[in-house]
Amino acid sequence: RTSTFLHSKQKIVTMAPTKTLLSVALIASASAFAPAGKAFGRTSTRVYENFGFDFAEDQSENTPDIILGEANYKQWVSTVNDNSFLNRQYNVIGRVRELGLIEKTAELGVLSKLENLGLDLEAVEKLLPEAEKAGILSLVGNNQQLLINGVAPIVVEGAPILLPLVAGALGVGPGAFYLASAALLGTDAFLIVNDVEIPFVGLPAGVALGLLLVPLAAVSGGVGLFFASLQKKA
Repeated sequence: RTSTFLHSKQKIVTMAPTKTLLSVALIASASAFAPAGKAFGRTSTRVYENFGFDFAEDQSENTPDIILGEANYKQWVSTVNDNSFLNRQYNVIGRVRELGLIEKTAELGVLSKLENLGLDLEAVEKLLPEAEKAGILSLVGNNQQLLINGVAPIVVEGAPILLPLVAGALGVGPGAFYLASAALLGTDAFLIVNDVEIPFVGLPAGVALGLLLVPLAAVSGGVGLFFASLQKKA
């Protein structure tokens, strides 16, 4: 019994330093991967091109200041090529002239039809302060690039087809826009009810085309309500 007790005591004494050494090793390994002085502090959210690695390339050291950063690079490119793809803007005025949209607008009597619906210069002047209060003008001013290069090409290039349709709807009045909205929603509902799929893709046509049909229906209905409100004020 005495020898067994001594053997157990020696085993306990031997295991204690082993556990201590393991604990110290684990703590040292964990601290090796932690940033110095910021183990328990707030980490920096600053982003670098080299991802913060010391061995990676530093952009500020091997890049001239004139092209360092997106804004500087765009300015430098504009001095090299005025019509570069990076700074290119859709030529709204040029395309309007080429497509003859002003002449077509006059031929279709769009302006006179707008006046008949109550949207004349006086009405526009009254609407501008309300649009400013609603933040519409500020939204347009802050998104000029998106409107010029994103929305304008769709509107201008599609104008030769859309102008006759719009002129016809303006001649009828708000009811035409309500009818167009109902037709668009009805088309989407038909596609969904009949489980129509897009060929070669297999996606539900009602869901995919609904991303276009539903917003167009909302815009058409909103335009109808707008003209109806102008007629009530008149």
